Amino acid sequence: MIIRMILIAACSISGFFIAYLTYPPNQWWAWPLGFIIGLLIAFFVIKMEQDIRKISLRIILGGVVGMIVGLIIAFLLAYGLNFVSNIKQNQEVVPWIYALLTGIMGYLGLVLGSKKIEEFNIFGFGQAKEPDEARVLDTSVIIDGRIADVCDTGFIEGTLVVPRFVLDELQYIADSSDSLKRSRGRRGLDILNRMQKMAGITIEIGEQDFPKIKGVDAKLVALARKTNAKILTNDFNLNKVAELQGIKILNVNELANALKPVVLPGETMTVKIIKEGKEPGQGVAYLDDGTMIIVDNAQKFQSSVVDVLVTSVLQTTAGRMIFSEMKSLAADKKPFALSTKS
Repeated sequence: MIIRMILIAACSISGFFIAYLTYPPNQWWAWPLGFIIGLLIAFFVIKMEQDIRKISLRIILGGVVGMIVGLIIAFLLAYGLNFVSNIKQNQEVVPWIYALLTGIMGYLGLVLGSKKIEEFNIFGFGQAKEPDEARVLDTSVIIDGRIADVCDTGFIEGTLVVPRFVLDELQYIADSSDSLKRSRGRRGLDILNRMQKMAGITIEIGEQDFPKIKGVDAKLVALARKTNAKILTNDFNLNKVAELQGIKILNVNELANALKPVVLPGETMTVKIIKEGKEPGQGVAYLDDGTMIIVDNAQKFQSSVVDVLVTSVLQTTAGRMIFSEMKSLAADKKPFALSTKS
């Protein structure tokens, strides 16, 4: 910020003195105009600097090299054209042809160099791997802990960013007077310590903050938008808000649902009835992955292991529910037909 202020002051003051030394006192109106033009040039340079930061250095170098090659080709073509112009005595047209060739070849070299630099491979300097998009962890996914198990399997590698405001929230939860919140906060800090010791995982503390934005979720969205990062979360509301703003989300709950075994209607399974269901006569069981199974006519078999027949599967954003009925009762059901007496 200090360097930018120095740049703005230098450009605006330089613009003023250039106009002051160029125009006489009777044209004093040009002096503040020079100050404004210098100020605009400073803002233009700052804007260019912000845009250049988003571009890979390899692409910039490729564009510069391509433009230099294009200008050399334009010079060689113009040099050859100079002999032809001397023969035909078309000296007035030559400068414009030079300008045209320089513009065309310089532009083509810049574009092709920046686009094709990734295919450049000579003397062992091959295609450079673009850096992965940053992945930002939110508070809920850290406390949840499953992200550590995913990283431990090797499916996620590289750098994971924990913003300072997320770390502060974890510390605030860990210092809470509520015992449940305190244990959740300490669990989150333990998970981060565990992930820091994993091979292939680097935990980076992001110092960027947004003091004018209230709420950790809103700050996460702002950070992801500014750094073009993905958010690792299992918060349903944050997931929806971020998607509405075009932020890429990696939801641990969606990953867990995708990895659950597929159950089709008509399959049989053996489950233990844990408790009563909401509807009369229903029993509730659970699979090892936590999937809820609703069993019709199983209320009286509570705490018993029974065989059930899957009737339907309901997939929701919160998870998956399996509806079934007792296998013995399903076998007793037989189709019937209406009969008429003659």
